[in-house]
Amino acid sequence: MKLADFDYHLTEKLIAQKPLKERTASRLMVLNKKDHVIHDDLFENLIAYLDPGDLLVMNNSRVLPARLFGEIRNYAKKVEVFLLKEVSKAEKELKQKQHFHREAKACRSTDSFSCLQEGVAWECLVKPGKKLKEGVEIKFSPEFSGKVLKINKDGTRLIQFNQSNIYPFLDEQGEMPLPPYIKEKLEEKERYQTVYSDKLGSVAAPTAGLHFTEKYLNKLKQKGVELGFVRLDVGLGTFLPVKADQIEEHEMHSEKYEISQVLVDKIKTVKKAGKKVLAVGTTSMRVLESSLDQNGNLIAQKGETDIFIYPPYDFKIVDALLTNFHLPKSTLLMLVSALAGKEFVFEAYRKAVDLEYRFFSFGDAMLIK
Repeated sequence: MKLADFDYHLTEKLIAQKPLKERTASRLMVLNKKDHVIHDDLFENLIAYLDPGDLLVMNNSRVLPARLFGEIRNYAKKVEVFLLKEVSKAEKELKQKQHFHREAKACRSTDSFSCLQEGVAWECLVKPGKKLKEGVEIKFSPEFSGKVLKINKDGTRLIQFNQSNIYPFLDEQGEMPLPPYIKEKLEEKERYQTVYSDKLGSVAAPTAGLHFTEKYLNKLKQKGVELGFVRLDVGLGTFLPVKADQIEEHEMHSEKYEISQVLVDKIKTVKKAGKKVLAVGTTSMRVLESSLDQNGNLIAQKGETDIFIYPPYDFKIVDALLTNFHLPKSTLLMLVSALAGKEFVFEAYRKAVDLEYRFFSFGDAMLIK
């Protein structure tokens, strides 16, 4: 399929610049994929579309303050480092064995990098790229710094930090990684976190979950709706633009994920009872559709997924999806089109534009059932 097939026009005024005062105050567009009917509703009424015994699966990864600004020698301006994902020790050794060996020989206890293995390495986006070459050291504070170890083929950098635990430094110095289409400053950092977020790891919010409050989740549980959690650390795979003219040629970056045996057992019970599994967000859906063995059975596991879902696709686990409205030509729009059908989705998007729905991260919601 052609990338141009997933394009649409959106006026800038429909891009939500800040979250609503109340999380549950968004609108909800409901797509019935079986009857091919579109219904305009409110998010508060989501509960009416769920039955006792249905299961909502949510991504509980928490967003990192992933944007860092630092200084490099002989350059007057600040440089930006955008953390994408931590590189495991095994992966790091595989990628950088020779480099580490060379650096280790020069290692001194007085160096800011007393030993490379003591810190942690992350894949990062950087700006300006021309200044951040291999070997360049970036100072974020007197105690916190990083060194560019490698320039990857895709332009990302492998950066080694001088701290084994960088999270306290991110809390102090990092900024929330809001998408570039959001121009207004976020007044409350927690509004870019879901209320059920747990362990830090994502560099963008799983935005479908931003609509929920603890009160609303309790309301769902009181009705008998089941709740379950997976984890996918949102990274470059989710938001990297598609550049290939033919979408089949696009390569997804891998993202870390985890699904527990408890949830797997719960899903099997729900399926056996003839109830629905509803993925809250495209990231939850990608975890569920990635967690299959060779026989197509759902299994508990953790690892990395680069699954790219686009039409046509045979969904194995997910029956329904709660999501936001996505950018033109994005992999997320392609995923939604695979579930509901491209023409039906674009019909809904045209209606959303006409009805002036709020789009993207802080925008309104869509339920595909």
